[in-house]
Amino acid sequence: MSVVTNTTTIGAIEAPSRRNTELALLGFAVAIPVFAYLNVGLALDGEVPAGMLGYGLGLALLATVAHLVVRKWAPYADPLLLPLATLLNGMGLVLIWRLDQSPRLIATSMRLYKSFSPDAPAQMMYSAIGIAMLAAVLLLLKDHRVLQRYTYISMMAALVLLLLPLVPGLGSAVYGAKIWINVAGFSIQPGEFAKIVLAVFFSGYLMVKRDALALASRRFMGLYLPRGRDLGPILTIWAVSLLILIFENDLGTSLLFFGMFVIMLYVATERTSWIVMGLLMSVAGAVGVASFASHVQARVDAWADPFSCAEKVAACDQMTEVLMSFGSGGILGTGLGQGNSDLIGFAANSDFIFATVGEELGLAGVMVFLLLYGLIIERGIRTALAARDPFGKLLAMGLSGAFALQIFVVAGGVMGLIPLTGMTMPFLAYGGSSVIANWALIGILIRISDTARRPAPAPAPNPDAEMTQVVRP
Repeated sequence: MSVVTNTTTIGAIEAPSRRNTELALLGFAVAIPVFAYLNVGLALDGEVPAGMLGYGLGLALLATVAHLVVRKWAPYADPLLLPLATLLNGMGLVLIWRLDQSPRLIATSMRLYKSFSPDAPAQMMYSAIGIAMLAAVLLLLKDHRVLQRYTYISMMAALVLLLLPLVPGLGSAVYGAKIWINVAGFSIQPGEFAKIVLAVFFSGYLMVKRDALALASRRFMGLYLPRGRDLGPILTIWAVSLLILIFENDLGTSLLFFGMFVIMLYVATERTSWIVMGLLMSVAGAVGVASFASHVQARVDAWADPFSCAEKVAACDQMTEVLMSFGSGGILGTGLGQGNSDLIGFAANSDFIFATVGEELGLAGVMVFLLLYGLIIERGIRTALAARDPFGKLLAMGLSGAFALQIFVVAGGVMGLIPLTGMTMPFLAYGGSSVIANWALIGILIRISDTARRPAPAPAPNPDAEMTQVVRP
């Protein structure tokens, strides 16, 4: 009696790239906004909107280009980041187009400026530039660790970007906040790009100083307090954030700037004392500035009791309308295209676009959008945990923290949890600077996740080693 055996020789098993998963998810990320676009058209005019085909093809083309770039130059990247950002960007285009159809906003624009230009086409152009920015990041940044060489150059670049709105003739004040510059007829918000550059600087700086910040400390009331010489960085960042708040009247950027540094300090040192100190300094600075800065004071008043000053202060009037929008939306909302959030006025498609979500999609829609943002943040934190180098860990955590802080201050401000900040909801609100900067942020996270998920290089060939043999009886 003979025994039959089959012998198979196998090599190393390569990790899956998940690019086909990403492509399938992108199909949903394009189909959902197209369906929403159709829904708005039927609600407003009772017929299929004329531009639906062009809108759907445009969004699909942008998604396809981004996918091909990722497939070619970042094949092991996280498969969820691109579809999530595409879905939010597409839904933002739908909401902006829906507000473009508002007779109230058209009449207001005609009365004030004698003309009306819809914002959705411009937002589509900004989205295309954002995808081009993502492609440029993946093409030029082959290894994110290269950014570590530019730690202090990043600091200087961030300071320049933050101070540009204060330059006479270049910066301009819009509704009290000096956060814009005018270049060749275009308005740019440098603070949106500064958050990325600052994350690079903080990552490079903390990688070198984290041991001194974590170990050289004294215990006081259960907290490990750093030495005086090590307090220098946090005091400097605190002072700069206060200067931004005072001279530019920009509460959002100063909160984002300081909060991101404290988060990265905690991640680098694992000391809770940094969080406690950061919160105390942030509250002290905000209360101090609010006591004499009229613009900040008006926003605090609008947050504390918007109904008492609605007829005197524009911010209070807007907050009352926002709260009414959320209230009329209820649990399931009035339906896309059937709300009245356009009563908010000029900022309905930028600062307050989240109110349209609350009114027309209800609490359920708000939770879905927050979940989408939460998934991007979770994938960023997962990327930080998987990164093999400390600089990549800190950079991914810093970018994810900045993204999370921006969501918190915008959503919290619009829903009345904290005072209004004047920042825009990433991907959702109208604004070229925000869309382009956030696509660049996603591009860097994709690059870090590609490096983290990429299989380790194969060891040098050993002539004595044999491939694994599986013997089956």
